[in-house]
Amino acid sequence: MKQKFILLVCLILVGKQLHAQIPKLSEKSQISLLTCAAGDELYYAFGHSAFRVQDSVLGIDVVYNYGTFDFNRPNFYLNFVKGRLIYSLSRRSFERFLFEYELEKRWVKEQILDLTLDEKNQLLNFFETNFLPENRDYLYDPLLNNCSSITGTILKDQFGDEIVFDGSYLDQRYTFRQLVRQNLKLNSWASFGIDVAFGSVVDRKATVEEHMFLPYYAMRQIRNTTKDGKPLLARERTILDYNEIKQTSFFPLSPLFWFIVLLLFTAVVTYLDIKHSARSRWLDLALFSITGLIGLFLFILWVATDHTSTPWNFNILWALPTNLAVVYVFVFPQQVPKWFEKYLIAALVCMGIMLLIWLIGVQIFSPVLIPLLLTLAIRYVYLLKFTKA
Repeated sequence: MKQKFILLVCLILVGKQLHAQIPKLSEKSQISLLTCAAGDELYYAFGHSAFRVQDSVLGIDVVYNYGTFDFNRPNFYLNFVKGRLIYSLSRRSFERFLFEYELEKRWVKEQILDLTLDEKNQLLNFFETNFLPENRDYLYDPLLNNCSSITGTILKDQFGDEIVFDGSYLDQRYTFRQLVRQNLKLNSWASFGIDVAFGSVVDRKATVEEHMFLPYYAMRQIRNTTKDGKPLLARERTILDYNEIKQTSFFPLSPLFWFIVLLLFTAVVTYLDIKHSARSRWLDLALFSITGLIGLFLFILWVATDHTSTPWNFNILWALPTNLAVVYVFVFPQQVPKWFEKYLIAALVCMGIMLLIWLIGVQIFSPVLIPLLLTLAIRYVYLLKFTKA
C-alpha cells in the first residue's frame, strides 16, 4: 500500500513537472491555421487542416496535427467498419510537415490568428496538454469530428462566445452529402460507394460551423470569424504555391459505364429468355446474391455500428438484404414457389417507394444508380411474368 502511494505521488510530481516545462511564448510568437490542398487519392481528396505554433525568439516552429492515425493499431480495419476509428494529435516540426506537401506538389496556405500573448499561451498550453499520451487520442468521425472540424471546436472551447462564425459568405447552406460531393467526381467508384453507404441523415443541411469539416470551408470560415467583435484573421499568406490537383477519370473504368453494360447485357439475356420461354438462373443468382450482400452490409452499418452517417439508409429498398434468403430459388431446378410472385411484387414496390423518397428529398441517391435500378426492374418484371406462366 505504501509503495502504491509513493508511486502515485511520483506520477503527480512528474506530471506537474512536465506541465511546468511548457514554454512561455514571446511577443513575436504566432499561432496559425494551415490549410493544405486536396490530393488525387481518396484519403487526400478533401484537403487537410492543422495548427502551427512559431516563435523566433524561442526557436519554436511546430505543427499540431489532429489527422494522424496508425494502421498498426490493434483491430484498425474492424474499428473502421464499426465506426470506432481512433485518430491522434501528433506534433512535428513545420519543416517535416511541409516536406510531404512539397513532394506531392500540393499548395499550403497559412492564416495567422489575431490573438493576444495570453491567448497564444492559452492555446499552446491546450495543445501541449492535449498532446499528452493519455489525451491525444480521440474518436474520429468523418463529418462531425475530424482534423478540420476540430478547428472550430477548439476555438469555441478556448474562447467561448467571443468567437462568432459568420455564415454570410456561404452562397447557401449545403447538406453533408452535397458538401462531400463537391470534392469527388460523381461518376467515380469512391463517390458512388460513399453515396450508397450514407444514410438519409446526411441529407440535412449542415450548420455554419459544421461546414468546417471540410478544410477549404474551414479556411473560408476563418476569414469570416470574429473574436470579441474583431476579425480573428490577422493576415493570410501562401507558403507553397501549386495549382489545384484535378481528379482525372476514365469513363470505361467508371461505375456508370459498367452499370450501363450490365443493363444492356441483362436486356439482351431477358429478350432471349422471352424468346425461348427460359429463365437464366445464373444471371438472377448473381443479381440477387450481389444486391443481397450489399443490402446486408448497409443494414449492418445502419444498426450495428457507431457511424453517425449511415443510419436510415433507404438504399436497402433496392439492395434488399432478403435477396440473400431467396437465392436458392435460382439454384435448384424445382418449380418456383408460389410466394415468390408476392416477393417480386414487394421488391418492385420497394423500388417505387425509394423513387418517391428520392423525389420528396428524404434521401438523395446517386444518379449513377439509375441503370442498375433499371436492370433489377427488368429482371423482376420478367420473373414475375415467368412465375405466372
